[in-house]
Amino acid sequence: MSTNALINPFRVEVPQAELDDLKQRLARTRWPERETVKDWSQGVPLASAQALVKYWSEQYDWRRCEAALNRYEQWTTEIDGVSIHFLHVRSKHENAQPMLLTHGWPGAVLEFMSVIEPMTDPTAHGGTAEDAFHLVIPALPGFGFSGKPTEHGWSVQKIAQAWTELMARLGYTQYVAQGGDWGAAVTTALGAMQPAGLRSIHVNFPLVMPQDPGTDLSPAEVGMLTSMQEYVEWDSGYSHQQSTKPQTLGYGLADSPVGQAMWIFEKFHRWTDNDGDPLSALSYDQMLDIITLYWLTNSAASSGRLYWESYKAGFFAVPLALPVGCSIFPKELYRAPRSFAERCMSQIVYWGEVDKGGHFAALEQPALFVNEVRNWARCVPD
Repeated sequence: MSTNALINPFRVEVPQAELDDLKQRLARTRWPERETVKDWSQGVPLASAQALVKYWSEQYDWRRCEAALNRYEQWTTEIDGVSIHFLHVRSKHENAQPMLLTHGWPGAVLEFMSVIEPMTDPTAHGGTAEDAFHLVIPALPGFGFSGKPTEHGWSVQKIAQAWTELMARLGYTQYVAQGGDWGAAVTTALGAMQPAGLRSIHVNFPLVMPQDPGTDLSPAEVGMLTSMQEYVEWDSGYSHQQSTKPQTLGYGLADSPVGQAMWIFEKFHRWTDNDGDPLSALSYDQMLDIITLYWLTNSAASSGRLYWESYKAGFFAVPLALPVGCSIFPKELYRAPRSFAERCMSQIVYWGEVDKGGHFAALEQPALFVNEVRNWARCVPD
């Protein structure tokens, strides 16, 4: 329970009428013709799209997801005029380390559902009491059940400041922070700010791209730059749209659940460690929990605005002087080389490279993710 009057309890209770409306819209879907190729190179194939929507319409159960969220204490607090929704899951271990977990796009607090119990109750999941965390898992402004900013200015730096205020309101005087994707950008911004009490950060998407990589590059450095070039040429259309005209995009995605679904489903294919089929990495339920959350909260435009606020500068390296941990998953958008990291991180206390997983590390490989976080936390200086 919270004793701070600025923090209010929250419970997910989506009206049945909204779920009925979703099914009605799915039934009225107007489909395009099939692609002219035999792979995903033009986007989500028609057959894959129709199979996902069939499951969504006939078998998917949002109430299961809702109940899973409601197992945990959830709260909201208003910071700078925006309501921030967050899970606060305290460990039974008295000396547990408080940790901020921040998601990205097209992610949600739901990415962390399978790691909450191992992190808060490690003795029941292969760890020791020293591995325990008190978890604070906020939804980014404009995402999920957090409020939507009504004025511009909510950059990753402003979000990092809001997270500092959130931890203060919860009474945490010392804590660590972790993130991937936009969560890595926010966590890196926190690390650059070094607010009082922040002991260390960990990222599974290290932001190490130098403004000037130079010319005498190692194979690993060339590999990262090659991956980034491929991303820019073949995979970045969504980011150009969201960083330039998120409002225009929002009209279509707010009106069409299938449009919203495919906007995200494509990324589950492109960014997970799969064999060509996203279902080899994630289940329909895992993907549709996140897709349905975006639909029910009508957050296509509001989440896309984070790109408009911060994309152009948000993913380059910034100097970090506090202890940092990094974990490299093989099917990330790029494999960050330690040599680039050492240019901007003066205290790398942990560097891990695992053999499975992609961009959605906690969702795809929860056990490996938990192990990486534990390994980093054990290296953080007292």
